Amino acid sequence: MAHGTDKLSRKDYSALLEPMQVELTAAARWAAKTGARVLVLFEGRDTAGKTGAIHAISEKLNPRQVRTVALAKPSERETGQWYFQRYVAHLPSAGEIVLFDRSWYNRAGVERVMGYANEDQVRGFLAQVPVFEKLLVDDGILLFKYWLCCDQAEQEHRFAERRDDPFKRWKLSPVDLAARKHYEDYTRAREAMLAATHTTTAPWTLVDFNDQRRGRLTLVRNLLDRLPDTRVDVAPLDLPALHHAPHKERFGLIDPIPTFAGGPREDAD
Repeated sequence: MAHGTDKLSRKDYSALLEPMQVELTAAARWAAKTGARVLVLFEGRDTAGKTGAIHAISEKLNPRQVRTVALAKPSERETGQWYFQRYVAHLPSAGEIVLFDRSWYNRAGVERVMGYANEDQVRGFLAQVPVFEKLLVDDGILLFKYWLCCDQAEQEHRFAERRDDPFKRWKLSPVDLAARKHYEDYTRAREAMLAATHTTTAPWTLVDFNDQRRGRLTLVRNLLDRLPDTRVDVAPLDLPALHHAPHKERFGLIDPIPTFAGGPREDAD
């Protein structure tokens, strides 16, 4: 993948993202008013940046309208169900935007590569997905499927960062570590998945996430451009005067706990 562009500073990134987030709030208003159901799948290599991309979309939106779904390993009961069953329960209802941090495509990726699903299961899954997704789209769900890409050198850098950063260590699982040996296996699994499931009804979009900030901007811009016209009239919101002096907070039975009094520490000489 191309790496010819300069890294964006956090300040420049925020300045570019903010107007897109304004557009996202308009899209959320449009979904609420029209009853649209928006479903976005985020797939990709470990460390590619799915969580950050989802956060860029959902950060400024109403969490009661916009849901992130990140399912854990299936339970014993779920392994005995129709494979898609546990995902169906999380599909968007009218007016909702649902963001899947990994999805049913686990079967074509990690389950296949790590041996959690056999080849018959994978073949059956790849045959069923286009039918399943066509049912969703035909029923009116707006379905977007994104695959986030990164080179192995960048992936290794991010694994090391997760190992060394206590705020990111939780992201590093035994499955992630095992994936380091399977970079090319994941490439082959992805290509087989795309060949079977990149359809006119539900196409895939691949996004270069070697630079995560530029990747997020690329993905969000693409998503916004593919949504229908989301302009809706916004009724003016009046905030009438109180007509009295503002009340102070009063307490009876219980007082607030003491306010945090700490501040910046001066470095010792």
